[in-house]
Formats: sequence, structure tokens, C-alpha cells
Amino acid sequence: MSRIVYVNGDWVPEEEAKISVFDRGFLMADAVYEVTSVLDGKLIDFAGHAARLKRSMAELDMESPVTEEELLAIHRELLARNGIGDGLVYLQVTRGNPGDRDFAFPDPAAVKGGIVLFTQSKPGLADNPVAKVGMKVISIPDIRWGRRDIKTVQLLYPSMGKMMAKKAGADDAWFTEEGGVVTEGTSNNAYIVKGGKIITRQLSEDILHGITRAAVLRFAREAQMVVEERPFTIAEAQAADEAFVTSASAFVMPVVEIDSAVLGSGKPGPVAARLREIYLEESRKAAV
Repeated sequence: MSRIVYVNGDWVPEEEAKISVFDRGFLMADAVYEVTSVLDGKLIDFAGHAARLKRSMAELDMESPVTEEELLAIHRELLARNGIGDGLVYLQVTRGNPGDRDFAFPDPAAVKGGIVLFTQSKPGLADNPVAKVGMKVISIPDIRWGRRDIKTVQLLYPSMGKMMAKKAGADDAWFTEEGGVVTEGTSNNAYIVKGGKIITRQLSEDILHGITRAAVLRFAREAQMVVEERPFTIAEAQAADEAFVTSASAFVMPVVEIDSAVLGSGKPGPVAARLREIYLEESRKAAV
């Protein structure tokens, strides 16, 4: 059966989906996106993703083509039409099609934003075997634009980072600034654990304001774990007891090696394992 996707108000088989060559998301990467996980047919932290989408659009003076209520209804219909139990919903909003290419933004009163959603079926999403063995990461210079807090579709360098990691025999890359200070992963937020303390970079324009990050830190504090939000370096990470990343699709994923330096015993640590367990349990309870 063909996957059904949502394109600018229409439900169409994926092979029939079309957007204009003049859509600014295609020409200018003038678009924002969200990815929401689905477990047992329900959306994980939809409200958080909807709120971040709204913030991203506001930061770019972009107007939404749909309301939050309509967006939720579209998500649910998309899951039903594609029979998704475990998987992901990708959502992209663009500044629309002004009818030609121009650097200047079109008038939002005259040009409605574009919107595309599609599903990705991933049976057993929460049972990723990598969580049992942990990830290996490398560090690479962070040369992205300064507004990393806006979730735009400008993903070329993160894609290059993942390919650099693959070439090096690793699973992912962490971006670093001067002095080896870590910003975040290519598609996730980064953490280390030292002496039982969870350390992760504080929110700013330098990193994405992760929805999973917010939930995990809330659950950690509720479990009486100590959280310190500050920058850390690759050297500090290599000397840590544990490390992990969080994202909507990976949830909480342990990191066991950083630039060839093995952390601890080389196996996922207890803090990351417990946080993954708590996150999945609590998120399933609150799923819509």
C-alpha cells in the first residue's frame, strides 16, 4: 500500500505528491520543521513540538498555514491513514510559493505558507538495540549559522557531520567550538555524567531547545538527580563516567566512546539507562 502524505491541504499517495519549484523551502531553505515520535499509535510530546514550531516560525516572521488544533487533527489522520503503530511524523512549514525566486520575503497576506507532513514506520522504535551497547561519537568544528535554536531545514552540515562519523567508524558527531567546547550533536542534545551529576549545555541561541531535553531534565530532577546546565569540553567528556544524547527519535541514547576514548567500562552507564526507562514510561502515559 502506498504511503499517504499531506501536502498543502491535500491527502495524496507519496508518488503523486508535488510542490512548486518556487516554494521558498526548496529554493532558500526558508522553512522550519518538527519530528514527533509515535509509540503504540500515539504522539509523544506533541504539545512541546507544536510550541517549538510556533516559536521557530515567530523568530523568522513566518505565519502558520494551520492552527494547532488543525495540526493535531492532521497528525492523527495521517497516523490512521498509514496504520502507524511505532514511528515518526515529519512536519515542514515553508514561507510558501511567491511565484518566482526572490531574496525578499513575500507578503504573508498574499502568499500562504506551505505545509507538508509524512510518516515513517519504525516498528520497535523504543527497543533500539543501540541503547544496549551505546554509541560512538567523534568531534567536529561547529561551523553552522548562529541561530541554532531555530529548527530550520538547513541541515547540510549536520548531514556532512553524520557522514564524517560514518567514515571514521563512529555513529554520530558532536559539534565543538573554540577550546573543544561542545555545543550539541548533529541531531541531538549532548550530556555527560560525572560523580552522579548530569551536565549539559544551557539553553541559548547556540543549541536547539530540545523537546526531549526538556522532558528528560524534568524527569531527572523529579527523580532527585543533580543537573548542572553549563558548557563542557571534549576532554571533560572523555574523562566522564557516562555520556548520552537525547532526541525525539532516539529518546535517551548512551554514548560509550568519544574521539576513540572509551568512557568508563565501555558500556552504557546506569544514569542514562534509568533516564531512558523513565522517559519512555512517562512519555507513553502522556502520549496523545
